[in-house]
Amino acid sequence: MSDVAALEQQISPLPDEGPAAVAGRSPWELAFRRLARNRVALGALALFVLIVAISFAAPLYAEHIAKTDPFVPNMNGKTEVDGKQVDVMQQGGGALKLGVTPIGPTWQSNYFLGADNQGRDVMARVLYGGRNSLLIGIGSAVICGFVAVVIGLLAGFFGGLTDSVLSRILDVIWAFPVYLLAISIATVLKTQGLSVGPVSLSASSLWLPTLIIAVIYVPYVARPVRGSVLSVREKEFVDAAVAQGASNWRLMFSEILPNVISVVIVLMPLMIATTILTESALSYLSIGVQPPQASWGTVISDGQQLLYTRPWVAIAPGIMIVLTVLSLNVFGDGVRDALDPRAKRRIGA
Repeated sequence: MSDVAALEQQISPLPDEGPAAVAGRSPWELAFRRLARNRVALGALALFVLIVAISFAAPLYAEHIAKTDPFVPNMNGKTEVDGKQVDVMQQGGGALKLGVTPIGPTWQSNYFLGADNQGRDVMARVLYGGRNSLLIGIGSAVICGFVAVVIGLLAGFFGGLTDSVLSRILDVIWAFPVYLLAISIATVLKTQGLSVGPVSLSASSLWLPTLIIAVIYVPYVARPVRGSVLSVREKEFVDAAVAQGASNWRLMFSEILPNVISVVIVLMPLMIATTILTESALSYLSIGVQPPQASWGTVISDGQQLLYTRPWVAIAPGIMIVLTVLSLNVFGDGVRDALDPRAKRRIGA
């Protein structure tokens, strides 16, 4: 077989993607079938769902397993380990026995990962922190995606002055480094909260970091959406709809939006991973989630001073962040390959 024939065979469609297999099937059905064949992506999705499930089970864990309140300091408390009552905050080491050190991991139901510097159960705080980090990460990504789709549609479809004004607003946000802009906004709103008309958010509200993170990432989604709208707007089926007398709103939401929404779907898992990282960074700097609530970033901050004596306080939330971001990135790659199979052609052996 010649080299050209071998190359053509390698890049040919898969057996179940031939003309007979795809006839009468929608693009979304074909994309779902491709994703269902990607075991790595499905495994990453299963891992993310597991992390979400155990994080949202935090109240059950704290009440029925750890039997402790992870938001109340327990400096003078005791706990049972191997049938013995021990202090949660144990006497310090060294010859002078100065200071106290939180109890280390017991690998039992109570204080499974030990205690932090206030005697609070680390495992329970990691689960509660995961719930808040996931809520903020997913919520901000959804809000960001919705706003970005609206801006991208308006800018790409109408063009002209509308496009210029919206693009310049996006450029202003894009000009600032992400974390610098987030820190600046969060620092201002941390002291006074946010009040817009009848809506008022306190500095401790989870909506505050959610909205801040959503706003700063709008340009990163709106730009690709605008580019896709500019491309789809020139297609023949749009011209046909215009010839039939379709209104602008029908063109935008019935003809163009269904053909560009895949861009947002591909970006959504990656945006959730990015927003979770951003929230953790802001909370680590004490300008994200505010006490007494917890997030993975605040738990890492609590464990910073215990790295040499009780490293699990900081390591546990760090591992959860890594697993969450990794699973979302792998799943996002799988979604991209399913929606755009041309981006992944198996060329070579």
